[in-house]
Amino acid sequence: MTRAGSRSTLAPRRTLPATVVDDTVAAAAILLDKWHPEDSSSGRSLFLDSTTPHEADAFLRAAKDLHRAMLFYASGLTTKDVHGGGHGLIQAQELLDTAMRRLQLELQILLSSLPNVLKFDQDDDQSTDALRETCGHLRAVAEAMLAAGYGQECVSVFKERRRASVASALQRLHGFSSSLQQATINKLSWEQIEPKMQSWLSGARAAFASVFAGERDLCDRVFAGENASVGDALFSAVAEDKAMIILAFAEAAVARARRAPERLFRVLDVHDALTETIIPSIVAAFGDKSEVTARAVTLAVTKVGDAARGMVASFEAAIEKEPAKATVAGGAVHPLTRYVMNYLVFLADYENALARIYSAEQFTDTSSSVGSGSDTASSSSSDLSMSSTSSSSMKLATLSLWSNPIGWLVSVLMRKLDAKAGNYREAALSYLFLANNTHYVAKKVGGGTKLEAVLGEEWAEAQRAKARGYVDVYVRAAWGTKVLRGGAMDEAVVEAATMQERWVAADDDMGEALRAVAKAAVVPTYRMFYRRQGAAARLTPGDVIGMIDGLFGGRASDISSSNSLVST
Repeated sequence: MTRAGSRSTLAPRRTLPATVVDDTVAAAAILLDKWHPEDSSSGRSLFLDSTTPHEADAFLRAAKDLHRAMLFYASGLTTKDVHGGGHGLIQAQELLDTAMRRLQLELQILLSSLPNVLKFDQDDDQSTDALRETCGHLRAVAEAMLAAGYGQECVSVFKERRRASVASALQRLHGFSSSLQQATINKLSWEQIEPKMQSWLSGARAAFASVFAGERDLCDRVFAGENASVGDALFSAVAEDKAMIILAFAEAAVARARRAPERLFRVLDVHDALTETIIPSIVAAFGDKSEVTARAVTLAVTKVGDAARGMVASFEAAIEKEPAKATVAGGAVHPLTRYVMNYLVFLADYENALARIYSAEQFTDTSSSVGSGSDTASSSSSDLSMSSTSSSSMKLATLSLWSNPIGWLVSVLMRKLDAKAGNYREAALSYLFLANNTHYVAKKVGGGTKLEAVLGEEWAEAQRAKARGYVDVYVRAAWGTKVLRGGAMDEAVVEAATMQERWVAADDDMGEALRAVAKAAVVPTYRMFYRRQGAAARLTPGDVIGMIDGLFGGRASDISSSNSLVST
């Protein structure tokens, strides 16, 4: 018992008579002769073209029998009563090798029949069933080759065919050549990268959610159970370097975009693609502990986050660096106001991305450059209230760059406008400038826009009220005490109207509001003056109305005109 128990487990006991094994080998030889990998049958497939329904199963059983026979003959070589064991072993080995070459060919044929992009949940039930059936054949072939010790050949064919399919699929998705390397990507300039960004955004989503997901599914279906580790290794060999190249392109784009505010939107597009689709797909396919997942998360959280915060800081710094003395003629809307507000309108579409990027959970110390963009980037939120006297600005003072980046940038703009207004010589023109620019800001924010959702309806209404307040102050300053309190009103009216001839309104609504408020303030007073002066007055009330109606692009007289901008 002790001697028998010490025999190697690699040599199974002889449980079948040699003649039965010989017959099994002979039967396998007949089937192998019909499906020899090097004769006329090589172009056909046991699994796809065979007219005998059970012939593929018979071939797989024959391959399994040959492997068992080889082991049987090998174990017999250690006994004294074996008859022809050496010859049987050689024959079984040769036949098994032939069978494996046939299965290797079958593997190539089956893999060639698969589409480049695998979708196991298609709407077309027939296509889905055919795909799943092919996967079943592949699994049977792979299990037979692995069991017989031909795993290396199986893996080599599978890897070669599927890598070619994945490369072809990725080429069609976003135009990347399979030969593209990390070193090549690192040399690309922004001008070379930017035209490809839209293609990358759509292609990368499809690559991870469809191409790589399909490959993961294929590997799981073909290499299941005890062969799962083989499937994991194969999937990594087929897909990992391709996935890394896709991420490398995004890394290059983010690196080239740094500190350029106009490129922020592309960086945020990358962030959204990563967080909404790519990273969840990577985790599902590659696993949460994979190098691909780690690289994607680092890209989204650290690299994209740092770049985005840096570009916001650069944008803030650009606003701050705008010279306060650089005013515009006629109190018009300043180009800075238009640029910033149009920028923020687009930026509001990325509110969720900005919230994630600036959240405490995602912020890391690697973004040390964010606070150095301008002095205000490092200011406390209370600093905002020091340069603004309006209630709406006080409300923005409760914001910070971290809690609401868009709100913070608006507050930086409003402070800059306050500073610019102080550089006009005429007080009236200063308030006209503030009225025009605040009205423009309020109009960009209001109307149910995403920007209004970010800043709040209350804030938008506060800006409209602020603009109305500036209009009232402007009218008092523009028409002066001589017009509104009597005195030499003829001359004063003409002088005031002449002064305002080259001044402008932000738009038709503002122009109408300015004229309406001016008429409401000036005309009643002039009527009283006219009654007192009679024929001595140079102007009639109608003349005054006409002069006011001609200001700010107006044409017709309309004493009753008004709008929501001046209504209470």
